[in-house]
Amino acid sequence: MPDIVNVNYHNTGNSTKINTMGMREMQTRAFESRDAQYLLLKAPPASGKSRALMFLAVDKLVNQGIRKVIVAVPERSIGSSFSKTDLKKDGFFANWEPNDIYNLCTPGDEGSSSKVKAFHKFMDSDEKILICTHATLRFACEELDEAKFNNTLLAIDEFHHVSADVNNRLGELLKSIMNKSTAHIIAMTGSYFRGDSVPILTPENEAKFTKVTYNYYEQLNGYNFLKSLGIGYHFYTGKYTSAIIDILDTDKKTILHIPNVNSGESTKQKHNEVDFIIDAIGDIVKQDSDTGVIHVKRHTDGKVLKVADLVEDNPRERDKIVNYLRNANSVDDMDLIIALGMAKEGFDWPFCEHALTVGYRGSLTEIIQIIGRCTRDSNNKTHAQFTNLIASPDAIKDDVKVATNNMLKAITASLLMEQVLAPNFKFKTRIDNDDEEAEPGEIKIRGFKEPSSKRVKDILESDLNDLKATILQDDTMIKAMPGNIDPEVINKVLIPKIIRVKYPELSDEEIEEIRQYVVVDSVIKNGEIKEVGDQRFITMTEKFVNIDEIHIDLIDSINPFQKAFEILSKDVTTKVLKIIQDTIEATRIKMDFEEAKILWPKIVEFKKMYDKEPSVNANDPLERRMAECIIYLKDEKRKRLANG
Repeated sequence: MPDIVNVNYHNTGNSTKINTMGMREMQTRAFESRDAQYLLLKAPPASGKSRALMFLAVDKLVNQGIRKVIVAVPERSIGSSFSKTDLKKDGFFANWEPNDIYNLCTPGDEGSSSKVKAFHKFMDSDEKILICTHATLRFACEELDEAKFNNTLLAIDEFHHVSADVNNRLGELLKSIMNKSTAHIIAMTGSYFRGDSVPILTPENEAKFTKVTYNYYEQLNGYNFLKSLGIGYHFYTGKYTSAIIDILDTDKKTILHIPNVNSGESTKQKHNEVDFIIDAIGDIVKQDSDTGVIHVKRHTDGKVLKVADLVEDNPRERDKIVNYLRNANSVDDMDLIIALGMAKEGFDWPFCEHALTVGYRGSLTEIIQIIGRCTRDSNNKTHAQFTNLIASPDAIKDDVKVATNNMLKAITASLLMEQVLAPNFKFKTRIDNDDEEAEPGEIKIRGFKEPSSKRVKDILESDLNDLKATILQDDTMIKAMPGNIDPEVINKVLIPKIIRVKYPELSDEEIEEIRQYVVVDSVIKNGEIKEVGDQRFITMTEKFVNIDEIHIDLIDSINPFQKAFEILSKDVTTKVLKIIQDTIEATRIKMDFEEAKILWPKIVEFKKMYDKEPSVNANDPLERRMAECIIYLKDEKRKRLANG
């Protein structure tokens, strides 16, 4: 089926250029905030976060009175990203020089007494830099007074692993260090979502952080080779192993993520799944005993492919292939990586063209990390592709409802990815007689309410993607998005309800400002901007509108998320589409007065146009909804009369 999302980039080269200090664009932006005590750095995979931290940490050691730096990473393999680095050769004033003795990302139990002792020894020594895992940090700090962290920089890599949940010990530790020491903290993440459902920090602690954001579009638009990114889905019946060969193109460098063993898509025999996939590709020629690379002779033409099995449970065997991949520097070194939980973080294979993932991923953080595996810039590709292989609702007889919901959630996740990966715009109010041209990246909209408070500005600047994630993951919204609910109801009733729950402290005016921005941003990013002569037009659903004439009322009349479902309806069978519609219908959204108030003028217009009332049996879901509205209003009238 065609891609639900397709984003094009312009190869500006800006994200890969370095300045006179050896810093790329993102690193320069982060370094401008080097004096901040608490810094939250959001940047995509491959943007150079590890080196950005080195620049910041070295400056704090040399110029800001910081005496120690502790770098904590979620897993051992990522520790190698912070090994000794010559920063002076490109113009920086000092090098990053950790002592290997205090790199605790070594084999062995993360909470072992030897690692805990080494951590404590470091804190009492004159050594400057320690690298460890999140787990080792937690264990070591159980016996440390927070004051030990005075004048220390604590850097947390892949920060989305932390949360404010009371059961998250690292989150509690971070809170305690912030409240009881003079420590500086740098938090880094490649995710744009704060732990999905649980916030990383409490609001009061998060407010203390200076936020530096380098978005995905800036990163990908500034590459030298990558020109486009596609996000699509393939639905299957039966076992996924038989369907996967249809979409696994072994001419493309691919990372294949098989499903979690606890998921409905899994056969529960992960090693058998790997064997099946390899056998479907070709015959095994050999497995290199030194590297772990599996050489497979392809059935179709006899070409020998190099395959990495990261599903392997044996740590020694898995470490062999991981070490090989870490040192792979040629496009010919690997063709296919089969993974379960690895190859998502701290793993760099820039030649990857296709991330093929089986099964619905409930975590948006995980999805964007996986997409990030194939969006590295490399001279072997101009296009990167993410494909999600998902069970069709008629593939799982036992629980059609679950399968349908997973399908809908997967599609809404792709819509959110589009919001994150597409270009960002700034929106301003267009007033009458305003002949001033919009600045680059700016769109003026009639009737648009600009932010009136600092709180609204902060939410739109720092939390917009998180808010969109909340909206797109809301069960009511998922039911409404396929086009069975009037767009104005989605935009003016459902979305503000979600905003109010997320930000209960906001006034009605502030909620309306955020609502408008969310809707406008979503609609514009779903549209396509074209230049005709000296004018710019945007396609929104089936409308082709002059950008200079856009009004908020027009935007409110558009379902910002319907495009994906229209693509879906054309590419699934009639049977599957009926299953989806019936499942949504069975749990349809309850009518309320707010929705009825918006629908009533449309009902009046419908009667005038067709000389009849809307029918509950109509094929058009919007007509059926109007008919339900009439029933609701009559019922409400009866209740009022009965109550006097």
